[in-house]
Amino acid sequence: MQVVEKSSEGLSRVIAVTIPQGDLSSRLDARIAEIAPTMKLKGFRPGKVPAAHVRKMFGRELMGEIINDEVNTSSQKALDDAKLRPAAPAEITPITDIEDVVAGKADLSYEMSLEVMPDFAPMDVTSLKLSRPVHEPADKEVADAVTELASQNTTYDDKGGKAPKAAEGDQVIIDFVGKIDDEVFEGGSANDTPLVIGSGRFIPGFEDQLKGAKVGDETQVKVTFPADYGAAHLAGKDAVFDVTVKAVKAPKEAKADDDFAKAIGIESLEKLNELVKQNLQSGNDRQSRFKLKRALLDALDKGHDFPLPPRMVEAEFDGIWSQVEADKAAGRLDEEDSKKSDKKLKDDYRKIAERRVRLGLVLAELGRAAGVTVSDQEVSNAIVAEARNYPGQERQVMDFYRQNPNATNALRAPIYEEKVCDWIFEQAKVTDKKVSRDELFKDDE
Repeated sequence: MQVVEKSSEGLSRVIAVTIPQGDLSSRLDARIAEIAPTMKLKGFRPGKVPAAHVRKMFGRELMGEIINDEVNTSSQKALDDAKLRPAAPAEITPITDIEDVVAGKADLSYEMSLEVMPDFAPMDVTSLKLSRPVHEPADKEVADAVTELASQNTTYDDKGGKAPKAAEGDQVIIDFVGKIDDEVFEGGSANDTPLVIGSGRFIPGFEDQLKGAKVGDETQVKVTFPADYGAAHLAGKDAVFDVTVKAVKAPKEAKADDDFAKAIGIESLEKLNELVKQNLQSGNDRQSRFKLKRALLDALDKGHDFPLPPRMVEAEFDGIWSQVEADKAAGRLDEEDSKKSDKKLKDDYRKIAERRVRLGLVLAELGRAAGVTVSDQEVSNAIVAEARNYPGQERQVMDFYRQNPNATNALRAPIYEEKVCDWIFEQAKVTDKKVSRDELFKDDE
């Protein structure tokens, strides 16, 4: 194998590798000699297929496998021998015609274009002093959360009074039949349907026309389906619904007590309070870690200054910018960004891309030095967790990750980052600072 460094500019390298045709042919001969005794082909006794016939029948396919293997092994050896650590996988470009190589007419020559890891010394993380904001839910916070939970589980009782009329916030139980041009349409009919007036569940205008309705009323509700309605055959159409009102119910005042707790499957209000407090604390803990990690990343970013691999920065920026353009087209840019020119936006987001790449390299170097690894089991657990987000499609999701190493690596990366951060937190001086809930969740710039 011949290796020549063709260029070296900053962090960029171009390396040419040549594998003599004779070496490839020798490997092909050895491979044929290995498999010929085990082959069974029509017209030949088992194990007696001539090597020449094997070469004629399968030589091209076998040489293709040898070439792929040679590219993988020789490229890694070239990097190891030169003591180069790629910042990202190298781009492989054939120099010789692969068809000529497969046919045994040319050496295998290719170029590797890559960017190497910048040479820098990570900061001593034991010198870091970090503050972690913490907050324990107060009794009032727990009580307010339980009250809010109760209000979200509204129940309804028959509305009192003589011939009570439905009003905003009341629930009506109705039967209805929908028609377009006097023809009943599919999906437009139902019986014993509960509908809270003002909930916005039905077509615009439907609920308003039931205000003032009484039990036993039979009325017609006239509406127009929105132009962007999900069912294309109904979009923009005028419809008439024959509605029968079977009950009018008023909301029952929400009360957080033992009866409410039991109604949602909890043994008592005391137990409900305990569970709600645990849930609030869990949310507080996640926010505490988020802010501690952000403080750590700010410190690491500030503490390192070294050349960044241009391709990595460009790839990161392209990903960010494509999302910015999508948000811009959809009108989702925040108020501050919407006032900026494209040039200003690109400048700002390129700085973000540079920060991400810098921090990624620093965390990777710190993790490597600390011996941080991500086990296959941890990745498998992440894949299972991701699959659970798609009920009914779990098998397809898991197969997707098994067949797509890049997607699997995308799950591995955040696990690695969190583990490196955990290791740094153990080395650094981290002190807890009690804060209010508002301060904990304040969205700092």
